[in-house]
Amino acid sequence: MATAVIVDGIRTPFVKAGGPLTDVDAPELGRMVVRELLDRNNFDPLAVDELIAGNVASPADSANVARVIALRCGMSQASIAHTVNRNCASGMESVTEAVAKIEAGEAGCIVALGVDSMSNIPVFWKKRFAEKLFSVVKGRSPLQKLGAITRFRPSDFQPQIGIEMGLKDPYSGLMMGDTAEKLAREYDISREEQDAFALRSHQRAVEAWKEDRLSNQTMTAYAGKKANPIEQDIGPRDNQSLTALSKLKPYFDRRWGTVTVGNSCQVTDGGVALLIMEEETAKIHGLQPLGRIRGSAYAGCDPARMGLGPVYASAKALKSSGMKLSEMELVEINEAFAAQVLACLKGFENPPQDCAAYEDRTLLGPLDQEKLNVNGGAIALGHPVGATGARLVLTALRELERRNQRVGLATLCVGGGQGAAVIVERIAA
Repeated sequence: MATAVIVDGIRTPFVKAGGPLTDVDAPELGRMVVRELLDRNNFDPLAVDELIAGNVASPADSANVARVIALRCGMSQASIAHTVNRNCASGMESVTEAVAKIEAGEAGCIVALGVDSMSNIPVFWKKRFAEKLFSVVKGRSPLQKLGAITRFRPSDFQPQIGIEMGLKDPYSGLMMGDTAEKLAREYDISREEQDAFALRSHQRAVEAWKEDRLSNQTMTAYAGKKANPIEQDIGPRDNQSLTALSKLKPYFDRRWGTVTVGNSCQVTDGGVALLIMEEETAKIHGLQPLGRIRGSAYAGCDPARMGLGPVYASAKALKSSGMKLSEMELVEINEAFAAQVLACLKGFENPPQDCAAYEDRTLLGPLDQEKLNVNGGAIALGHPVGATGARLVLTALRELERRNQRVGLATLCVGGGQGAAVIVERIAA
């Protein structure tokens, strides 16, 4: 079997939705980050066999956004591209698919991409509005058109917010934040604990940028009519405090809840790209690999407790790779909600009965939080849904490189009741 290696990776700064990247759609975000990745490695786009893009909020005018990005980047028309959607794990799915295809001998070089422009998630109109609008358009005479117009009612003009629709699980009927509230109650996680975790995320992200620990994984993006440069993530707050966080009202359960916008991930725009090759192909091109995927797993769980997905997926990934959580030198868990991450930490110590680690308690266990999200997480950096899984892989590998460490775990929960996890191993130069 061939060996797949991650040669390099880069990401755009993560920017709050409605911010400087508002006018940059997903195809353009993807194009800019993939082109930057290839240019930094002096790698010819025509030598890329395939591009796989993780994307959730697919633009209506780019049904297969991966193909659009590939062609705009100068890849050959003979190369192939496809888009994957595993909700929050879409970016990680693109990476694990790329690795699997290379190791199966189907390709020598693949760009794995995660991208989402949450600023551009559309507003929808109800079906009855569309039907009445079509009646107006199809009216053959002014009188027929006027008659169709008179059938409109004020309620027809109430839009449906796309991002709110996407954050509600159609199976359980719960908003993602409601699932976090459920875990907070079941695991007895207080509002104070959640706010303290959120503050730590901001403090670590701010410190990481001040100490120049993230610049080697982040490109400068240019946006707006004046092409203003964006060099850092726009989300981490240098002045964040427990006092400010404590003043925020619960967002999902207004009366009894503890989950707020302050201890939840930020809605964000961003893209992440990784250059993945067969090991011999990398040698031929004179490229030094950054690392490899030692093991990966996806797992299903109760959609109403989707935040526990990392517990289930991490146990499977560790078991299949013959490793244990205690051997992980770094751990990245996506911070969908502070309550969700804190529940996972308790789940690592006491796995649910339907988890692979319930019978084999050596797989998981207590996690030293000094290993966890050392450069902050999505509460500070943001969570462009289709991109985050790829960012976790890149962030873990770059931090292992900086610390001269070897192995780490990247994992996240997935809306709809799943978890995803990969074990990354750094390849020393």
